[in-house]
Amino acid sequence: MSTFEELTTVHAFRDDALGEHDAVGLAAAIRRGEVSAAEAARDAAERVRAVEGRLHAVQVRVAAPAPVAGAGALAGVPTFVKDNTDYLGLPTGHGSSAFTPRTARRHAPFARQFLSTGATVLGKTRLPEFGFSPTTEYESAEPVRNPWNTGYSAGGSSGGSAALVAAGAVPFAHANDGGGSIRIPAACCGLVGLKPTRGRVVRNAQSRQLPLDIVTDGIVSRSVRDTAAFLAAAETHWRNPKLPPLGLVEGPSARRLRVGFLVDSPNGVPTDSATREAVTETVATLERLGHTVVPVELTLDPRFTEDFLTYWGMLSFLLGVTGRGFGADFDRHRMDGLSRGLREDYLKSWRSTPGVVRRLKRTREAYAAAFRGLDLVLSPVLAHTTPRLGHLSPTVPYRTLIDRILAYVAFTPVNNVVGTPSLSLPAARPTEEGLPVGVMFSGRPGAERTLLELAFELEADRPFRRVQDV
Repeated sequence: MSTFEELTTVHAFRDDALGEHDAVGLAAAIRRGEVSAAEAARDAAERVRAVEGRLHAVQVRVAAPAPVAGAGALAGVPTFVKDNTDYLGLPTGHGSSAFTPRTARRHAPFARQFLSTGATVLGKTRLPEFGFSPTTEYESAEPVRNPWNTGYSAGGSSGGSAALVAAGAVPFAHANDGGGSIRIPAACCGLVGLKPTRGRVVRNAQSRQLPLDIVTDGIVSRSVRDTAAFLAAAETHWRNPKLPPLGLVEGPSARRLRVGFLVDSPNGVPTDSATREAVTETVATLERLGHTVVPVELTLDPRFTEDFLTYWGMLSFLLGVTGRGFGADFDRHRMDGLSRGLREDYLKSWRSTPGVVRRLKRTREAYAAAFRGLDLVLSPVLAHTTPRLGHLSPTVPYRTLIDRILAYVAFTPVNNVVGTPSLSLPAARPTEEGLPVGVMFSGRPGAERTLLELAFELEADRPFRRVQDV
């Protein structure tokens, strides 16, 4: 156990070019000439250095970040890209020890969309192997630590990004979500985490080749307006004509919503008391603000969890088969315990794949039925609060580990399967350990505007807790 286990809060906020700005505020200060993009990049790099020895959130850094003068709504704002996305000139490691990462020869399509906002990339953040785990931990390396309490998980798979943003090293960072990997670390670290509708942003080439694309890119941020500004800026680079245009959402709507809520997961996993209280307190807040809130049931196929686990195993199996595309020295036997266990489980049940895919695709019917007469649905993000480091480590025996994961990640995968937008927001009350708790709002396809408008209203009513105030 590291000596850092007993440390608590870590943050990098200070009196420098970044101050306490969010991305929108910093971009405005740069446009006004109050600070320069170069100063912002320099001071962000200093902040990263100040916290990295305790958070372990960074995979690789850019030697000389080059701000893009005057381009994009977030021009000059320092940020990071997650290390499962190709960024020209940097290696892409996918959090794995199974191969030696190669330097990317070009930007991935989403990286180009990300850069179109004008942000300055300082490097790449860590993730668990291939993004499979809901915590960013490893078999033989330091885990990414939660800046609210360094003995706890920062979530996964976008744990490195979430830790840096929550600690104030950068205002926002790239994240992506194939089963909760934007929303889970946002919940663990007290951030805003919106998984967009499938196809809202540029899709990656690997996902398009799968029978069911469950991965969507986005960001984690400390403010609702940063997430709204990022999506609006990304839309100016590319917009999906099959979805309603989003534009810039700048605040709450006067429209009162009809919101359904559920506290226990559709697959029967019980929710702990702190998480239940976060949802019920949010229900009370919504009602006080004039929204109508009613209980709702989401009736999934009883095989949903098993089917999602099989699909997850298929992804690990495919990575093992095609891994030499990552590097000539790829060795599937060096994949971690979670990846190996998923692959081995899939080899026992691979013949069920067509039925699994068919049933998962039918989940959209149950989802649509739950939304009849409703605008949004409120639920927990996770079935229990943020675990201590080690609880979900890939060193835990696979069968125990997968049982723990399924008892934790009980709400988020539905939106990945259906392709619908889903937003994690910090709840008002922390845990007894002072850790954030997230609540989740989900919508129909293309409902990002409604989600963001409500998020603005909740943020204004009860401003999110800040790590620097602890």
